[in-house]
Amino acid sequence: MSATEASGVSQTVPRVAAIAIGRNEGARLVCCLMSLKDQVERLIYVDSGSTDGSLETAQNLGVELVELDTSQPFTAARARNAGYACLQGGEAPTFIQFLDGDCEVQPGWIETATAYLEAHPDVAVVCGRRRERFPDTTIWNRMIDAEWDSPVGEAKACGGDAMMRAAAFEDVGGYNPQLIAGEEPELCVRLRQAGWRIFRLDAEMTLHDAAMTRLSQWWRRSRRAGYAYAQGAAMHGRTPERHKVTETRRAILWGLIIPLVAVGGAITFGAFMWALLALYPVQILRLIWRGRPLAQAVFLTLGKLPEGLGVAEYWIKRLMRHEVRLIEYK
Repeated sequence: MSATEASGVSQTVPRVAAIAIGRNEGARLVCCLMSLKDQVERLIYVDSGSTDGSLETAQNLGVELVELDTSQPFTAARARNAGYACLQGGEAPTFIQFLDGDCEVQPGWIETATAYLEAHPDVAVVCGRRRERFPDTTIWNRMIDAEWDSPVGEAKACGGDAMMRAAAFEDVGGYNPQLIAGEEPELCVRLRQAGWRIFRLDAEMTLHDAAMTRLSQWWRRSRRAGYAYAQGAAMHGRTPERHKVTETRRAILWGLIIPLVAVGGAITFGAFMWALLALYPVQILRLIWRGRPLAQAVFLTLGKLPEGLGVAEYWIKRLMRHEVRLIEYK
């Protein structure tokens, strides 16, 4: 007897599976898996080399497990693809809820997302509002919470938490496992090129726990973003939508060109070249004028420095054919 039959639900209800991915998420993983356990017909947890007992935790909760080979570099894209491959061992689901292990699904989201996808057969992906669990703990958590607050309606991309139509995911070959970040926007580029649509719904979707309490975490996350911008632009920057080209150019200008010209110019032509650095407080004031809080304006501006380093890191590794490694911030 199937799970659908056992629950007494009509056989016309689409099969929904969930794939959660994680690495050393601790108590956050328990919240993640428990929020999905009774809402989907199959729940798969993919672990990327955890050493905190995450595998045992998932096993005790009765979740299907996939343990990634530690001899290959970890990426979220690789983990999600591995979860999808595991799903092929049984009856294929109609929809798949992807979820990061530091997130918790909100009540009602699965039903809302499923209903929307059923009613709109040309839509491949739906996502909703992702919120930070502790937005007031640090300025970085507040910034991430604001980052998640994107417009409702048809969208160009989703994040790591999203429900996808399995047929669409299969149609474009899933995630690109070579991407260390930005794998969801890149997947959505290919989905839209194939004629599918992406929508962000006006509904609560997940709680996320960034757990970002140190400046070094913010720096690494920003550096990873710059790397992802450069990689995304290299892959799809020549398409009509110019994927991540603007973000990459901003990172290069503010994170590399201005500081290098200021420092190099000061050494060569005199101290007056340091005046170029005045562009940063001007940019901060510009963001404040546009409604950003002071602290957010400061970190958004200074964040271009690690983003610029991330762009440079991508191109250095690409040219030297170095192995790509995940940039973790927690």
